Parts: sequence; structure tokens; C-alpha cells
Amino acid sequence: MTGKSTAKPELQDPHSLADSRYNDLESAIGRQVRALRKKLDMTVTELAGVARLSPGMLSKIENGLTSPSLATLKALSVALNVPVTALFAKFEEQREATFVRDGEGLRIERRGTRSGHQYRLLGHSHDKAIAVEPYLITLTRESEIFPYFQHAGVEFLYMIEGRMGYRHGDRVYAMARGDSLFFDADVPHGPETLDELPINFLSIIVYPQGGDR
Repeated sequence: MTGKSTAKPELQDPHSLADSRYNDLESAIGRQVRALRKKLDMTVTELAGVARLSPGMLSKIENGLTSPSLATLKALSVALNVPVTALFAKFEEQREATFVRDGEGLRIERRGTRSGHQYRLLGHSHDKAIAVEPYLITLTRESEIFPYFQHAGVEFLYMIEGRMGYRHGDRVYAMARGDSLFFDADVPHGPETLDELPINFLSIIVYPQGGDR
């Protein structure tokens, strides 16, 4: 007698990548078609109708499950009112990644740097509307209090080690390991007191490209 299996199927993270197709040309075209369709506030059925495709075929294209012909790509570009080359934008788009080993990172001389105050830039975005600068900041001994910083964008701090008082505007936050602070960087800010050395914390600055840093 053959019994039915009672094993439950594994749940899959809907955001995980099932295979390498995500990086294929078909998947890149599909993501771009979906993005352009949503930008026009069109449903799959509506776009399929204008492009003279079946909704099922369009769904396969958007999910990278089929390789559309040149004629199909032309029909989609006309329906979406974009050049055919726009459908390849996601495939040609450069994807950045920066890997920094422990203890490495570009040493930066920022305004306010003093002996025993070390800034290491861990990466930087390029050619984007929004710039991101992650820093690992190490304070190893007492020195002059920092002048306050003030710049465009927002900033996020995360304490890794030590304790300090950090000023943002008219408030001072007592920060210890595991604490974080997210704030408008256009308000004067900076360390006020160094209460327990050494101090290590992450500072992630986000600002519009071309903004005054």
C-alpha cells in the first residue's frame, strides 16, 4: 500500500533568488517592463491589450520566464511610449559593491579630526541621485571637543563600543553600545563628551548628489 507523504513543503522567502535568472537579460527586461508599466499605472491586461499580447505572455515576460522576440520588444516599447533600448536599461545598469576587510577602509581627514580621532570611509555611492557615505569612527583618547558638523541630508549613528554624549541641536544624547541615533544633518551635531574610551561607532550619511557636504 502506498501512503501519501505528509511532509510539508519548505517555505521559501519571497524575496530570495531562486536561481541565477535574476541576472539574465530576460529577467532584466522583465523588471524594466514591469517598472515602466506601473509608472504608467497600467494593469497587465491593459498593457497586453495595447501591445497585442496575451496577458499570460506578458506575465511570463515580466517574470523573466521567456525570451521575447524583437517584434514583441518593439510592440512593448510602442505601448509603453519608450525606445526599445529603454527595455535594456536594467541589464546595462552598473551594480556597485564595495568590500572592505576588517581594519581597512580609506582614512579620511574630516573637519574636526584630531589626534586619536580616526575616520575610515567604508564605501561611497557613485552616479546616483542620492549619495551614501558609511564611516567607521574611532576615538581612542581625549582631545579637543569637535567643532559641530552641519550639512545636507540625514545621518545615522550606531554605537559599537564605548560611551559618549552626542549633541544634535539643543539636545545631548547619552549613547552606549547598541544605541543608535537618526537625525536631520542640517542641524548642528557632533560628539559633546567622550565618557568611556575607546569609542567606535558607525556614521552613515545620506545626501542628494551635488549637495553641500
